[in-house]
Amino acid sequence: MKKKNIGVAAAAIAIIGGAAWYLHSAGEPPTKAAAAKGAGQAPTVVNVVRPQRQDVPVVLAANGTVTPVSTVDLHPQTTSTIRTVHIKEGQFVKKGDLMFSLDDRSDAANVDKARAQIARDQAALADAERQFKRSQELVAQKFLSQSAADTQRAQVEAARALVVADQAALRSTGVSASYNAIRAPMSGRVGAINVYPGSLVQLATSLTTITQLDPITVAFTLPETALADVLAAQKRGKVEVQASSGDAGKPVTGALSFVDNAVDAVSGTIRVKAQFDNRDNSLWPGQYVNARLTVQTLAGALVIPQAAIITSTRGTFVYVVDADLSARQVPVVRLHGFGLSAAVSGLTGDERVITEGKQNLRPGAKVALAGAKKDDSTRLAKKDPSA
Repeated sequence: MKKKNIGVAAAAIAIIGGAAWYLHSAGEPPTKAAAAKGAGQAPTVVNVVRPQRQDVPVVLAANGTVTPVSTVDLHPQTTSTIRTVHIKEGQFVKKGDLMFSLDDRSDAANVDKARAQIARDQAALADAERQFKRSQELVAQKFLSQSAADTQRAQVEAARALVVADQAALRSTGVSASYNAIRAPMSGRVGAINVYPGSLVQLATSLTTITQLDPITVAFTLPETALADVLAAQKRGKVEVQASSGDAGKPVTGALSFVDNAVDAVSGTIRVKAQFDNRDNSLWPGQYVNARLTVQTLAGALVIPQAAIITSTRGTFVYVVDADLSARQVPVVRLHGFGLSAAVSGLTGDERVITEGKQNLRPGAKVALAGAKKDDSTRLAKKDPSA
């Protein structure tokens, strides 16, 4: 019994001693590990850029359609037959060029008839004037009454009015005869020709079309939010517009020529047009083009990558690296974004703006510049007076 009690006491002593050793070994090392972890936490590696100062054009981009300034659909003004076609399809014509000749024999005869009528009535007028002159002489000699002389005067006036009417009829006949020669009303390119010599044409018959190619316009739409900038740019002067067809198309430069007088309430857009010189025919009616309208130029703006800008509930800001290699937030305002870059305000231009590695940063967090040597980073950190 005594041996049993001694064994129990020895076991109890062993258990108490083991528990004390475990508590001692499990308590002190974690404190040391935590201290070591806090002392050896590595700074976040980041990439930085310097803001670039440059002139930034504020450009509005849109898809547009090339539209001619004017297109004329040629129709005859009389019923006749085509005698001669003087043009070819796709030909360039100048204003006044003869394009079609109609059968003008009937109208030519009517012109000759009107001229003969004038000649006859002019002869009658000359005879009436001689009779009136003779009657005045007879009245002076008291061989003819004054009433007879007045009758002769009236006949002269009637004959003179008849000649004037004949001349008007000749002009009217000449106008009708001129319809047989169809000339180009403007300079441009001829479209498809729908008639041939001998074709019977009427008022509704379409002969061909002429499209003016130089100058030419590009029509496109802009969001209504851009209307104020466009109108302000118009007040300042000429608004430059560039148009290009496809990615490889050489851009041509023109100027804004038209802003519609109302915003489309359904689409929330405003229609505009730009006019271009098109001497080389680089723009063609109906062609789809990319239009770029420059509303203003931000002179000497600070430009940074758009990837550096962070937007949160507190606003828009960037992280910059201070002299002690700590991150600091700087509020910025995005003035204009273009491609991968953006013009901003709120920076002085001397900052080192963080572009990569900013995801887990907090204000005051230590950073290390990507590509920088470790001793260089330490040297920069020691320059901080508070270090």
